[in-house]
Amino acid sequence: MYRMIDLIYFTKIPDRMSENNNPIHIGLDIGSISINTIVMDGNASIIENRYNFCHGRPFELLRTILSDLENKYSAERFGFISITGTGGKLASELIGGEYINEIVAQSSSVAKLYPEVKTIIEMGGEDSKLIFMESIDKNSSRLSDFELNALCAAGTGSFLDQQAKRIGVSIENEFGELSLLSEDPPRIAGRCSVFAKSDMIHLQQIATPVHDIVAGLCFAVARNFISTLGRGKTLEFPAIFQGGVAANIGMVRAFRELLKADEKDLIIPEYHASMGAIGALYDILENRKEIKESYKGIEELNQHIEGEKSRGKTFKPLHRPDSDYRKDIHPIPDAKEKYEVYLGLDVGSLSTNVVLIDDKNRVIARRYLPTASKPLEAIRKGMQEISDEIGARVVVKAAGSTGSGRYLTGDFIGADLIRNEITAQATAAIACDPEVDTIFEIGGQDSKYISIDNGVVVDFEMNKVCAAGTGSFLEEQAEKLEINIIEEFGEMALGAKNPAGLGDRCTVFMESDLNSFQQKGVEKENLVGGLAYSIVHNYIQKVVRKKRIGDHILFQGGVTNNRAVVAAFEQVTGKKIHIPPHFDVTGAIGAAMLAREYVNENKLTTRFKGFDISKIPYKVDTFTCKACANQCEIRRVRIEGEKKPLYFGGRCEKYEVEERKGKGEGIPNLFEERIEMLLNGYEVKPPEKDKITIGIPRGLMVFYQQFPFWRTFFEELGFQVIVSEETNTQTIKKSKKLIVAETCFPVEVMHGHVYEFLEKDVDFIFTPFMINAQGEEDNPTNNCNCPWVQAFPYMVKSAMGKENEEKLLIPTLTFRYFGKVTGQQLYDYFGKKFNLTKKNITAAMLLADDKQIAFEDKVIARGREVMANLPEDKECLGIIGRPYNTGDP
Repeated sequence: MYRMIDLIYFTKIPDRMSENNNPIHIGLDIGSISINTIVMDGNASIIENRYNFCHGRPFELLRTILSDLENKYSAERFGFISITGTGGKLASELIGGEYINEIVAQSSSVAKLYPEVKTIIEMGGEDSKLIFMESIDKNSSRLSDFELNALCAAGTGSFLDQQAKRIGVSIENEFGELSLLSEDPPRIAGRCSVFAKSDMIHLQQIATPVHDIVAGLCFAVARNFISTLGRGKTLEFPAIFQGGVAANIGMVRAFRELLKADEKDLIIPEYHASMGAIGALYDILENRKEIKESYKGIEELNQHIEGEKSRGKTFKPLHRPDSDYRKDIHPIPDAKEKYEVYLGLDVGSLSTNVVLIDDKNRVIARRYLPTASKPLEAIRKGMQEISDEIGARVVVKAAGSTGSGRYLTGDFIGADLIRNEITAQATAAIACDPEVDTIFEIGGQDSKYISIDNGVVVDFEMNKVCAAGTGSFLEEQAEKLEINIIEEFGEMALGAKNPAGLGDRCTVFMESDLNSFQQKGVEKENLVGGLAYSIVHNYIQKVVRKKRIGDHILFQGGVTNNRAVVAAFEQVTGKKIHIPPHFDVTGAIGAAMLAREYVNENKLTTRFKGFDISKIPYKVDTFTCKACANQCEIRRVRIEGEKKPLYFGGRCEKYEVEERKGKGEGIPNLFEERIEMLLNGYEVKPPEKDKITIGIPRGLMVFYQQFPFWRTFFEELGFQVIVSEETNTQTIKKSKKLIVAETCFPVEVMHGHVYEFLEKDVDFIFTPFMINAQGEEDNPTNNCNCPWVQAFPYMVKSAMGKENEEKLLIPTLTFRYFGKVTGQQLYDYFGKKFNLTKKNITAAMLLADDKQIAFEDKVIARGREVMANLPEDKECLGIIGRPYNTGDP
C-alpha cells in the first residue's frame, strides 16, 4: 500500500562544507496546529521525521526544534533549509533558508514519490487543498490545477479536533476507531462547521450513539471537501490522502466510501503528515536552487519571541467587575409533611440543568451537569443525585422542560409543560429582578437577546446557525491554548495589558485571526483577553444587532461564570451588568415557575413520573419517515414499562408533539391549491416515440411561476414536456456535488434537477437566460430578475460538462418587452434550431400568454376569496416569498 522513499539526489553542497562533512537538509512545515520536521542526509534520504503540536506557540516550538537539531547534528552540518506552511514566510526571514509555497511543496513530494497520482487530497489543521496532477511520463508528473478552502475550518482537522473534545473522545486514539463501529452514519451538515455543530447537537439530544455521531462527522467533513473544493470537477484515480487528518482512519473510510475507492485508488503515504516538509526540500533539491541565505541560527528568532512584535489592533485592559455571584441553596424547613417543590429541566448542547424551587422561587436543589452527547443519561444522573440528596423530603407538584432537547426530556420525565428558552429565561429574570429591561443570555451553543418593557417581553433574538458569540467557541479556543476555561481563562484575561483585537466575525474567521496572532507571538494573556472581547463583539453584532440595549441588563447562562466576559460587556456597552442568583440555571428555574403556574391555574395533578425514572432502562432504535421528500431519520426511545415509545429527529415534529395531532383539520392547504392551478391537470407520462422531449426543471420562476406559459408554448409546437421530480434529498446531494459557486439554495438545487434529466436521457433541457419579467402598463420599472436567476443556465452549463452542452436550451429572453421583441427572440432561437415558422412560434407564444394570465388571475381571485373569509375570532398567518421558495414543498 505504501511506497517507500527510494529516490537519490546528488545535491549541491554550500561552499563552506565539504562532502566529508556529511551535510543534512531540513524541511519544515509550520502550520497553525503543528510543525512537521523532516531531516534528510546528503543523498536526500529521510533520516528523521517529527510531528509536534504548536499549542498556540509556533515560534517557541520552532526554537526548541532547531536547538535540538543543532545539539544533535551541529549547525555547521546544516545544508538546505526549506520552509513551507502558514508560518513559513516569517520563519525564513528569521532563521534563513528558503520559503516554498504550500501548493508547490505538497505537489513536489507527490510528483517525486507517487508520480502515478492524479489527485491530491490534503487536510491539515486549519486549511485543506485539492491538487490536480498531470503526467509527464510514467515516472514523473506535475501540478496542473488546485483549489484551496476559503476562510473556513469546515473540512479541516481543527474542526474534527473541536468536535472530538466536545463529546469527550480522544482525536488521536478513539475517534477513528469509534467511527468504524458505525454501520449507518447519520447525515451531518459539513458545509460549515457551525451547521455541523447544530446537526450534531440535535443528534445528541435524540440520544444518537457516540460512534454514529463520530462517523457522521467524518463523512460530513469528507462531503464538504468534495463538494466545496471539488466543485463539480472529476477526482481522478489514483488519488492520495495526506496531511495530519490522514492519520484518522475514520476519515480514510469516509473518503473511500464516498469516492467509491479502494486501497489502490486512494493511497495513504507513509509520511502523510510531513509531505509538505518533504516536498519543500525536494523542490530545492530537484531544481538545484542556489541558497540565497543559509541558516542564520536562532538569534533573530529569539529577538522576535522576546521583543516587541507587530500586534495589530488592541483593546483597553479589562477591569474586574464588582458583580455578586450567588448560588445559595435554601434549606428545607423541618416539618412532618413533605415539602412541596417544582421541577425545572433545561437540556442544552453542553449542559443539563435540573432545579427544584419552592412557592417563593427559592432554589431547594440544583444540578449543573455536562450533557456529554447523552442527554438522557445526564438527566438520569441529575435526578438520581437530587433524589439521593432530598428526594425523601420533597414532593414534586409540577415539572417543566425547556432547552434545545425539551421535547425529548419533557416526555421522558413526564413534564406538565414544555416551553421555549426565551419564555423560560425571561420568566426567571423578571421574577428575580422586576427592573430588568434587557437580558443577555449566552450558553454553550446558542445565545439569546431579550428586550423587556414593564415586565413584558417586547422583542427577542437568537443566534442564527452560527456559534460566534457562544460558550463553545471560548471553550474550544481555551483548550487549544491549553487553558482551563473555568479556573484560568477569566483571571488571565483580566490580567491582559493589551488584549488582541481578534475581530467580530464568525467563529471560524476568529479562529483564523487567533492563529495569525499566534504566529506573531502575541502573549497568551493578550490572546485570552482578546477572546473575551471577541465573544462580546460577536454577540452584539450578530445577535443584538441594532436592537435596544437598556440600562438594567441581566447576564445569564453558563458563560456568565467567566468574569472576563462580564468585564468585556461592561467595557463595550459602557453599562453596569447585573448577575442574577443562579444565573447559570435560570432556564430551568423559569421552566419550573411556568409549570407551577400552569398546573395551579388549571388545577391539574402533575404528570411527573418521579425520581425513579433515573433507574428505568430504555432502548433507542431508528427508522426513516417517508411521509415527505425529507425522509427524516426518526429515533424511537422505548422506556421499559411504558406502552408508547417516544419519537425524535423529524424536521416537522410529526411524531414528537402529540398536541399537533388533529390541529389544522378543516383548513385548506393553499400551497397545494396553487400547485394544482399551476399544473392544471398536467401529469408526467412516458416519452412518446414521435415527439421531442423537453425537460423543465422544477424550480425557480421557469416552473413555479411560468410553467403554464412554457408548457403551452412547447406543447403547441409539438414537443412533449417533462417535469423533474419534487426537490428531495437526492436532488440536494447531486446539486452539492455539481455547484461551482456558492449561491442561494433555490439556484443550487437547479443543478440537481437538471442532472436528473441527464440521467433520464431527455432530449433537451429548458434553462432560459431570462433577463426580466413582464410588468404592468403603469409600472416603469425594468423588473429585472436576480443576477443568480439570470446566470443559473451558464452555471449549470459549466457544471454539466461539454458533452452535455447541446442538450441545454438557453435562449436569451426579455419579457419586459413582451410582444414583438420576445417573439423575435423565441423565433431566432427555436425557429432555426427546430425548423419552426415564425407564424407558429408567435401563435404558440400568444396562446401561452393567455394560459399564463388565466393562471395568475385564478390565483389572485382565490387569494381575495381567502382574505375576505378569514375568521375574525382567530389569528391568521400570512407567508410572503418568491414562488420558488414558498411553493417548493
